Formats: sequence, C-alpha cells, structure tokens
Amino acid sequence: MDLIADILLAAGALGAGFYCFILARRLTRFTDLENGVGGAVAVLSAQVDDLTRTLGTAQKTAGESAKSLEELTERAEDVARRLELLVASMHDLPQQPEETPPREAPDMVFFRHPGN
Repeated sequence: MDLIADILLAAGALGAGFYCFILARRLTRFTDLENGVGGAVAVLSAQVDDLTRTLGTAQKTAGESAKSLEELTERAEDVARRLELLVASMHDLPQQPEETPPREAPDMVFFRHPGN
C-alpha cells in the first residue's frame, strides 16, 4: 500500500511540475514586450505620453488664443465707444445749407514749348 501511495505521490508531483512548466511558458509569452500584453502596454504608454504632450501644447495654444482674442475684443470695444461718441457729436453739428453746384472750370489748353 505504501508503494502505491508513493507512486501516486510521485505522479502527482510530476504532474504539478509539468503544469508549472506550461504555466511559466505561457506567462513568458503573455508578458513578451514585442508580441504579448507587455508590448500592448508599452505601446499604449507611449501613446499616452504623446497625447499628454499634445494636450499640453493645445492648452498652451488655446491660452494664447484666448489672450489674443481678449485683447482684440478690448480694442474693438474702445473703437465702438469712440464711434458712438462721433455719431453722438454729429447730432450737435448745425445743418449745412444745400450745396450750390460747382462752377464749371473754363476750358484750359496747355501748349508745350519746344526747347524745354
């Protein structure tokens, strides 16, 4: 009986060792940096870094654009205020009489003198 138990125990140990060997190979392929999930994680990590840099650049550009737009809006508001003042001041101008038609200029003839 002890012999059968020892044989079964040895077979179980060999089976467990073979199972661990297969699992180790699968885990190695799974974490391979070129083909497995490790490669996918590395690619995704690089893409996240690129997107972070791109997002930083976009935020910087948007901030500069917002600042420029704010300055242009302030200038436009200043010009609008000045135009409003000009229009309001035009109401204070006296009415101009109707203009008389311009006199016709006499026909003038120009001659070129030789030797000049």
